[in-house]
Amino acid sequence: MSAKVGGRRVIELDDQDVVYEDNHLIGINKEAGDLVQGDETGDMPLVEALEHYLKEKYNKPFKAFVGMIHRLDRPVSGLVLFGKTSKAQVRVQKLFKDRKIIKTYIAIVRNPPPKNQDSLKHYLVRNSQKRVTYAYDTEKKSGKVAELDYELIGQLNSYYVLRIKLITGRTHQIRAQLSAIGCPIVGDNKYGYPRGGRKRTICLHGYALEFTHPVRKEQVTMRAPIPRDDFWEKFMPIFNELDASPL
Repeated sequence: MSAKVGGRRVIELDDQDVVYEDNHLIGINKEAGDLVQGDETGDMPLVEALEHYLKEKYNKPFKAFVGMIHRLDRPVSGLVLFGKTSKAQVRVQKLFKDRKIIKTYIAIVRNPPPKNQDSLKHYLVRNSQKRVTYAYDTEKKSGKVAELDYELIGQLNSYYVLRIKLITGRTHQIRAQLSAIGCPIVGDNKYGYPRGGRKRTICLHGYALEFTHPVRKEQVTMRAPIPRDDFWEKFMPIFNELDASPL
């Protein structure tokens, strides 16, 4: 849960925010609007909040180790994985780098996708000054290849729910690629959704991670519950069916 304290956005974690935990790893269901890593705003990042949570939960005399493995954009909600040891952190970072982790996202978009199911490949060019990523169909000099698979899993009125398997992991990749096919994510003003409505959040959720545990060598599947806000809850019949089905 997040709140403003003295002008600073502060995150207070509790047991309900924990999706998965063992001696090596911990997965947190991040709220949209929370930072994963600190920035110029000075707001509390998730990594700092998790240090406090683990220190208090296990009554540690010193700050708990929290190793950041990957990130989600600030306006995105969902599963963020951290290492509780440096060994686990490094090993899972390598799994991400080697594309040995299956990453599933859920997006709500306004326009119908061109196909009910498709694979997208674009060349992404990042404008760091504007903090925006452009997706092109043809190869660009400074472009990085971006790939994902999507499937239409539901519809409510003029909104469409997509399940996305992220193959590469580029900055703003899903946001830019969906915008490029005419399906901007609800609330994502930066990538073509009309202004107004949601504040500092978009309807993109990091839903699940699947991988072989780097220490235990067993298959791990983590799912982060869908955000509990008025808009997302309109789609709960679709998400309940999703939760009950294999990834």
